[in-house]
Amino acid sequence: MKNGKYIRSVIRSVFFNLKYFPLLQAIKLPVLLTPNVYLKVTKGKITITAPIRTGMIRIGEEGVGIFDYKHSRAIWEVWGEVIFQGTARIGHGSKISVGEAGKLTIGDEFLNSAESTICCFNEITFGRHCFLSWDILIMDTDYHKITDTEGKVINPDTPVHIGENVWIGCRSVILKGSSINDNNIIAAGSLISGTINGQNQVIGGVPAKVIRTGVNWIP
Repeated sequence: MKNGKYIRSVIRSVFFNLKYFPLLQAIKLPVLLTPNVYLKVTKGKITITAPIRTGMIRIGEEGVGIFDYKHSRAIWEVWGEVIFQGTARIGHGSKISVGEAGKLTIGDEFLNSAESTICCFNEITFGRHCFLSWDILIMDTDYHKITDTEGKVINPDTPVHIGENVWIGCRSVILKGSSINDNNIIAAGSLISGTINGQNQVIGGVPAKVIRTGVNWIP
């Protein structure tokens, strides 16, 4: 059974790399997938801006023991553009959805532990060294359009920016138009729907506000 899963993982990883990268990059297998990754859509393009090495990006890995890894699938649904600026770990059960006009940029030393969702139809950017806990939703779209009485769209897709060295606690929601400055902690269960200025803070609540200052976090 383990041999079968390993073979499926290798086959899927080879397909994925050949699909997205030139041959000389693809044969280095910079992206490794586990058997628990559902490749729903493999359109668009991936760019890696760091030196290429085997396994620098891993998708679907077991990360959090409280979830049933055996039955937890990650989903890759990409029509647009994804940019990796270095190493990345995208845990089991996580979902990446990028629309045709979407541009998702993931900074170096990125970690998404498990069961989180990123929906990018405009632009979502993560700086270096971001850590996402589990059951997080980040989206730059409402999916459905709302118009005024004259037919003008009043809820356009709006970029999300997350700075460097940001830790986002479990079950947080980051909505379109949000911006989180460097060196901040988002407490579990928070709702972010605007701009978080300042650094070295704990941000929490619904809606989120500063609840403590003068802090650093250790991965």
